Amino acid sequence: MQGYLIVFVGGGIGAALRHGVNILSLRLFGLAFPWGTMIINIVGSLVMGLVAAWFALRGDASGPWRLFIATGILGGFTTFSAFSLDAGLLVERQQLASAAFYVGLSVVGSIAGLFLGLWAMRTAL
Repeated sequence: MQGYLIVFVGGGIGAALRHGVNILSLRLFGLAFPWGTMIINIVGSLVMGLVAAWFALRGDASGPWRLFIATGILGGFTTFSAFSLDAGLLVERQQLASAAFYVGLSVVGSIAGLFLGLWAMRTAL
């Protein structure tokens, strides 16, 4: 139960940070391009790499701080960081076909899922 609370609090912080970056990017760059989402995904993936390496080399990878930072804060900030970590781990393990399959199906499947959801709701309404 404690792990869920740790992730919950971290997720709230990450979501609030995401909202702040989105608002700031809208003010700075406008609506023409999704700068906020791109910045969030790149920064979140960079921080996930730093956190994953730090816990692998120096910290307790199963401890509450990993849950709070990686799963909570970064999970609330961007799910792309987890996607990037999973893809990177497959590449590091020399599982290149699995990595390509994972990246390809995740991207194509996610976009297809979005359009399926849009179509279903537009049809229903």
